[in-house]
Amino acid sequence: MDMPPPFEALPVERRALRLRAVRDGLIISGWLATLFVLAVVTGIVHSFGYDAFSYWSLNFHDLYGRSIANNFTLGGFRYTPPIAFLFAPFQLLPWWLFLWLWTATSLALITWLGSRWTLVVLALPPVALELYHGNVHLLIAAAIVLGFRYPWTWSFVLLSKITPGIGVLWFAVRREWRSFAIAVSSTALIVALTLVVAPGYWVDWANSLVSNLGQPQYFSVPPPAPIRIPIAVVLVIWGARTDRPWTVPIAATLALPIIWPHGLTVALAAIPFLRRGDRSAVAPGWQGAANVRWLGTCLAVFVGGASIVALILGDDVRALMDSASAGLQPYLP
Repeated sequence: MDMPPPFEALPVERRALRLRAVRDGLIISGWLATLFVLAVVTGIVHSFGYDAFSYWSLNFHDLYGRSIANNFTLGGFRYTPPIAFLFAPFQLLPWWLFLWLWTATSLALITWLGSRWTLVVLALPPVALELYHGNVHLLIAAAIVLGFRYPWTWSFVLLSKITPGIGVLWFAVRREWRSFAIAVSSTALIVALTLVVAPGYWVDWANSLVSNLGQPQYFSVPPPAPIRIPIAVVLVIWGARTDRPWTVPIAATLALPIIWPHGLTVALAAIPFLRRGDRSAVAPGWQGAANVRWLGTCLAVFVGGASIVALILGDDVRALMDSASAGLQPYLP
């Protein structure tokens, strides 16, 4: 069997060999950078799981209080109320165990999206930063991949970062009205139910968004959203008309309300479709790129394995996670 990148057989032609040396050198440099972020930076800053902390430390008495007029407040929750309800069960876990399993889930999704390119993906700086921060970008990428086959998963995209949801235009442009209706109606149903149950949360969420419109966005990737989002819409339309599903994850990345460097991991959702060719949507069954069985295997191996390790070596895992996130400890509820 062919070895996965970067361990394939060396090319014979001299120019190809030089290009291979450059590529492999960049991959090795990326691995070293990833190790630096996860080991050295974590050991110095001790803020591993900075974003994940927001999903575990929800305060339903003041859900959006920490996100008012600040894009960087630790623990600030910025997504719609349904996402808060989705994440609420995480509070039943101790912080160290949640962070351990959340990281395992991220690694499972990276493996699922990257498949035989997983080692190359792990050399990408945004991936290292996503593992460090523990944001929801990988979950969004997974929802996009699954969304071509199961349109209701677009609800997570639309109810978390919102603007990457422009990807549902794929269905409208291709006149796949059933899929479009499922994506939109499932989201609308969730919104309606939570509006009935907790209308005040929606008001607080809207106020928190408005309060942050003029706040600084240090370290974000330019240009600003008003420039990027129209480009993303055009990209989705072009991709839908030319049978290129890989354009949807790229457009979703461009449409992020703020592109933090680790937000670029949303684009990993393009990999399963690029593996099938540039215009993969012309082939029957192309939605099979969302291989649910492979996803289940990855989750079983990483999350199941992490659970077993935590059960056997609980004290050691707790010490590791507590040390990695020691800078967040004073803010634990």
